[in-house]
Amino acid sequence: MKAYLFPGQGAQFSGMGKELYENQEAKALFEQANEIIGFRISDIMFSGSDDELKQTNVTQPAIFLHSVILAKSLKEAFQPDMVAGHSLGEFSALVAASALSFEDGLRLVIARANAMQKACELQPSTMAAILGLSDDVVEMICAQIDEVVVPANYNCPGQLVISGSIAGIDIACKQLTEAGAKRALKLNVGGAFHSPLMEPAKVELQSAIENTLISAPRCPIYQNVDPLHPTTDPAQIKANLITQLTGAVRWTQTIEQMLANGAEEFVEVGPGNVLQGLVKKVNRAAITRAAAVAV
Repeated sequence: MKAYLFPGQGAQFSGMGKELYENQEAKALFEQANEIIGFRISDIMFSGSDDELKQTNVTQPAIFLHSVILAKSLKEAFQPDMVAGHSLGEFSALVAASALSFEDGLRLVIARANAMQKACELQPSTMAAILGLSDDVVEMICAQIDEVVVPANYNCPGQLVISGSIAGIDIACKQLTEAGAKRALKLNVGGAFHSPLMEPAKVELQSAIENTLISAPRCPIYQNVDPLHPTTDPAQIKANLITQLTGAVRWTQTIEQMLANGAEEFVEVGPGNVLQGLVKKVNRAAITRAAAVAV
């Protein structure tokens, strides 16, 4: 069985998607996206600076576009038995699996990026990667801190990203290092994604998601907040998408569940190869590859 995985924020690089633009159908989708967004995001993707690509209103739609247009370019070769996306990647997965239209998916991603940016500006906040500690120790220490600080991204065994107020993250990094973490590394991000501090973004995005047509995908999707219950139910998909902004990305559990349900090959669709690396850390024997369009 084939599992297709879609990356999230952080996978962007200058030049991403440029080779896809040679294809007429892909070119049409890029141009349609430029029109919907209101600026030529394709130009920034193909030749923009790292700083330009790092802006949230560029990063999220850029990664979404690369992933979705690549998936569509695969044509009949795209035969998923299951799909999942890391954070933002969940929207790419839903479009690729025919649950969301290209236009609606892009509009939701733009709305999400803007809502998250506004939430970041309301309260300074951040995230940190904790390496070399078990999840339960990180959870326990975060729960005891009298500040907003929560586990946000369960990326792979021994790598958990925490999210919260700047004071909360500083206290947590100190305590987690004392508890034996190999590293507690503050991340260069705009805010506390996947934490209660994203509540204003969740409220803003909720009506957009509820008013968007989501159909049953062509295969089950393993969603970030509830990977143990893969679904094809549009109502459940919407509820999980809304919860995702303030809920944790349970990626370790997603890969474990896909393996338990028979996944034999994991194909990463989009820029970079981060997700392939995370799969290998969950199960070294797993077969992974990047999606590529035959030229």
